[in-house]
Amino acid sequence: MTGKTAFESRYGFPRNEVLLSNWRENPFNRWSFQNLGELVPTARILATPDAIEAPMRDFDGLLGEKVSIASAPETVAEFLARSSTDALTVMKGGKVIGDWFAPHMDFGARHIIFSISKSVTAVIAGILEGEGAFDPEAPVTHYIPEAAGSAYGDASCRHVLDMSVSLDFEEAYLDPESAFARYRRATLWNPGGGTESLREFILTLQRLAEPHGETFRYRSPNSDLLGLLLERASGQRFTDLMREKLWLPLGAVSEASIGVDMEGTARTAGGISVTPRDLARLGEMMRQGGTANGRRVVPEAWVRDTAVTGGSSEAWQRGSMVPLFPQGRYRNKWYQTGFANGAYCGIGIHGQWLYVDPKTEVVIAKMSSQPEPVDDPLDIEIVAFFEALSRIV
Repeated sequence: MTGKTAFESRYGFPRNEVLLSNWRENPFNRWSFQNLGELVPTARILATPDAIEAPMRDFDGLLGEKVSIASAPETVAEFLARSSTDALTVMKGGKVIGDWFAPHMDFGARHIIFSISKSVTAVIAGILEGEGAFDPEAPVTHYIPEAAGSAYGDASCRHVLDMSVSLDFEEAYLDPESAFARYRRATLWNPGGGTESLREFILTLQRLAEPHGETFRYRSPNSDLLGLLLERASGQRFTDLMREKLWLPLGAVSEASIGVDMEGTARTAGGISVTPRDLARLGEMMRQGGTANGRRVVPEAWVRDTAVTGGSSEAWQRGSMVPLFPQGRYRNKWYQTGFANGAYCGIGIHGQWLYVDPKTEVVIAKMSSQPEPVDDPLDIEIVAFFEALSRIV
């Protein structure tokens, strides 16, 4: 009888049990979320040459601090464990306060950020807008004429950016017979893919009777379409755009990656993997009004529109995410919380968060392997945790 391998001892299961059919399920996601490229095709996004990451910084006594989240106070460490956290990096005033990693994740490892990818992609849209290369108010068909027969035929890029396309599509994460499952096959994230590209799938989607712009509808294909819009507007592949326009100016230290489909189309709605430190750097750039290391990355007016002034309260109130942020808004694929502190964030399924609190000057990057893709009660607790953590760091 043989003993456990080092892999099995660390993750609790042998590597050969992780399959394309189960990689997003617990417990396999504890490994797969850090190793997307071993399961689906990915493209590299190189970082600053010869950049060296500063050493890991312990939280010292912060993990033992009590926070009141649910019915009874618990320590920071207890909440991190309860919320299936893989990694946490906290910055305050532009400096790293601390890093925390679960036993199954190493400092410096990449982790998929799922729908925070949407927020990253929108930043690139803002950069191109500032350069005059992309018009958010233009019709989708200005850049993608072949979208004329789809739901996007009479939609604007603004509708795409703000998730207000009247799209006949549901985010049915767990329904294997849904259009969402077909969407995942087109991204090569589910078995059976490779017969329909992501672009082909998106252009088959049809619209609802309601006019565009009236209701916030969280529909991921909008954000993959945004990646295609940016490629058409710029004449560059998305991976080159992200490296040239964002990753290098940001001063990212580590290489990023993004999932691609059968045609090499980037999965801009949810396929980006980065390190916690680099994700926190993105949040700090936003907190600094679009600058990083003294260099302008994205126009300050775009950041203010995204984080403070833009977005429709009416469209948000008609949407399904009001319980999370009762006074919230959604603009350029970022969430405005509506809180007095002016906090805003990017959110991804299975517990990925990038939270920016301008009042306390705190940025929090949280990467997780939650068992369920969406856990609404836990999301509310996570936001309360961020608020508490921002006050005590």
